[in-house]
Amino acid sequence: MDPTLTDTIDMNGDPLAFKLKQGARSPLASNGRATIKVEARQMAGHSKEAVVTEGSEGTAWRLTSDEGMHLKGTDLAPFPLGFFNAGLQSDLYGRIRTLAEARGIGLDAVEIKATNHYWLTGSFIHGTGEGHADATDIDVYVKSGASTDAIKALVAAAMDASPAVAFLRTPIIGNTFALYVNGRRREVSGVANSPGGDASDPYRTYQSAPRPFDKNARSDLILKTGRVEAGTPELAGATVTNKLIRNVLGEGASLSDGLYKSDTWLGMPGTSHFTLTSDESGEAAAPSGLALYSAGISFCYMTQLARYIENMKMNIRAVRLVQFSPYVAGARGVAEPVDTHLFLNGEAPDETHLQLLTIAARTCYLHAAAKTPADPKLRIIHNGAEIAKAA
Repeated sequence: MDPTLTDTIDMNGDPLAFKLKQGARSPLASNGRATIKVEARQMAGHSKEAVVTEGSEGTAWRLTSDEGMHLKGTDLAPFPLGFFNAGLQSDLYGRIRTLAEARGIGLDAVEIKATNHYWLTGSFIHGTGEGHADATDIDVYVKSGASTDAIKALVAAAMDASPAVAFLRTPIIGNTFALYVNGRRREVSGVANSPGGDASDPYRTYQSAPRPFDKNARSDLILKTGRVEAGTPELAGATVTNKLIRNVLGEGASLSDGLYKSDTWLGMPGTSHFTLTSDESGEAAAPSGLALYSAGISFCYMTQLARYIENMKMNIRAVRLVQFSPYVAGARGVAEPVDTHLFLNGEAPDETHLQLLTIAARTCYLHAAAKTPADPKLRIIHNGAEIAKAA
């Protein structure tokens, strides 16, 4: 972490999330391909701010993230893995909703519970840390007058159509990286080089902190609920003896007009719950599930960067990144390789900056999930009765 940073998530009194720019309808709401761009910066402590744009001409959102007290965060905004969990729920709901409409199936209510399983080995001090991901548990609750067979087929087809589920099911081994040190691009090693041209440093793209373009826009897109898991939070150590297990839990429900609201939390004592509202209708009343999902990937990687800088006492500061996450929506959803452009500044040698990029990528739970295929364990509950059970 950079002790010289003083910007905070709440310094302007703005909501934790708000619309920054109205854009065109994203093709990801139905059938098509689009790249979600995340431009993120490290703020004070573990606080992070991102501008997330849904496609080249899409709507842009300002989203914020933080860590809880176990990582000495301020706990003001959702933790990175919570964004990923909420985005997974929302995207799956969106596919269920779209397919149900196409098949003439009426839905009275859809609720989804998702639990992601991660674990860490190694040491942040010695640079040997490594993140791991196991299969996600997904429970889908549907209230509908349709037949059991129709609901079972509907949810199975939605799982196939979801790019978020594809990210978990299919190994993504072509993730690429670019590194900029003190304003100059450097060659990377140990990871695949980005094939793209130079990305624009968010520090130069945005001359001031993002502010809402509509003062009357809704302010409840992200909320801290006040609910806290029982117990006292324990500080996370810099070294793991065996393996450190992290379970991320979430549950949500459909609202009206394609909106979805999820509650997500970290399965540890003393952790806070956050709600995130998303929009799967394509009307951009809230960020889409894939926008939340992509933000989670960026935020998680930035947390690993901050932890290594702190524990290895690297002379590196002013961390920013631009991340491009392409998806394809259709009968078969696809998550394509993520392209990350990392901007670092400081007096450390180039080798140290490169070392930070590679070891943070190795530690990031969501980069681990991308490269580790694990079909989610799905349960379907139709009108209160279980009709499909995870193997």
